Amino acid sequence: MNTEPIDILIAGGGPVGAALALALQDSGHSVVLTEARSAEAGSACSPDSGSERGGKSGDARPIALSYSSRLILERLNAWSVLAATPIETIHVSQQGGFGRTQIRAADCGVPALGYVVTYDKLQQGLLAVPCSGRRMFGAKLTAFDGTTAVVLTQDGEQAFAPRLTVFADGAGVVDDRAVPAYSKDYRQTAVVASVNTAQAHRGRAWERFTPEGPLALLPDGADYGLVWTTSPERAARLSALDTPAFLAQLHAAFGDRLGAFTEAGERSTFPLALRYRRDDTQPHSLCVGNAAQTLHPVAGQGFNLGLRDAWELARLARDARDPGGASFRAHYRRARAPDRRACIQFTDSLVGLFSNSDPLLKLGRGAGLLALDLVPFARRFVARRMIYGANALP
Repeated sequence: MNTEPIDILIAGGGPVGAALALALQDSGHSVVLTEARSAEAGSACSPDSGSERGGKSGDARPIALSYSSRLILERLNAWSVLAATPIETIHVSQQGGFGRTQIRAADCGVPALGYVVTYDKLQQGLLAVPCSGRRMFGAKLTAFDGTTAVVLTQDGEQAFAPRLTVFADGAGVVDDRAVPAYSKDYRQTAVVASVNTAQAHRGRAWERFTPEGPLALLPDGADYGLVWTTSPERAARLSALDTPAFLAQLHAAFGDRLGAFTEAGERSTFPLALRYRRDDTQPHSLCVGNAAQTLHPVAGQGFNLGLRDAWELARLARDARDPGGASFRAHYRRARAPDRRACIQFTDSLVGLFSNSDPLLKLGRGAGLLALDLVPFARRFVARRMIYGANALP
């Protein structure tokens, strides 16, 4: 088996890996992207969500894109094909308690706080952009020893000798002994579906915190994308209900602000956990996106953090003679550490703070939401952190 020398191998052709391949165009480096699924299947399902899907229509899970992600996707020439739905207002409240706040795009001087697109449409949009790098579908990375990567294709095994191997897939071949991963099981499951309401969404997103977890409604086209976090046992029961019974349960959990829930699409579920690598680099390799960290969907930060990983890696690689060298990898790790740390701590803290029924915490949550509603500076700071990450200025 001959070994082909290349500069950068990207293992995982999900949205983060696909975006990285586009960002590395014109970098002067030879790039190969490998994706285990076929080109058709790769655009219809998620490589790293761990979701349990029973349907054949692809992954319609709503992905919240921050405004800063829009700016990156515009530079990758991918934004115009996505037809994403803008979020102009986010309404935050807690079930059975006082306190609520609304964060508006005007608070940050941006046209939208974020945008919503389904996973499959995001994947299709990124793959539709011409790429100067080589994309290999139906190609699974099966072995990596730090210097040689073995990829299994329909035609047999192919070996590469990349200067840098980038793991961009949560299911990639990353040696947990070489790069230990911290894991925390939230004992929660997300129920995902497309739902319709009596009232039009008018660009509003809703985050309602319940003792079992957050219930998010994200505007997606004319409908809402639902991400309902609850216990695994209740998620199983909700998935088994017929549509009228499911909508009745949803209305009871969310309330009357949008009127009746009138329709629901196919439901899917996926377990929720925090997983990240404290030191996400090993010789001649790096991790980005879900290979580096998998976050709880609260506040919708996962893909946005992964996209910033990819963008920063591509930016630094343009000036690197050896993108797999120790100094380059250390530079990347230092550059990304503040954003990664802040985002991981923020989402994990939200889960702990809002996913319980402790009376004192409930009172404190209500006071905090009320304070956010009364102090424009605080709302702006929270919004800008969600939009730009740890690099945001107040």
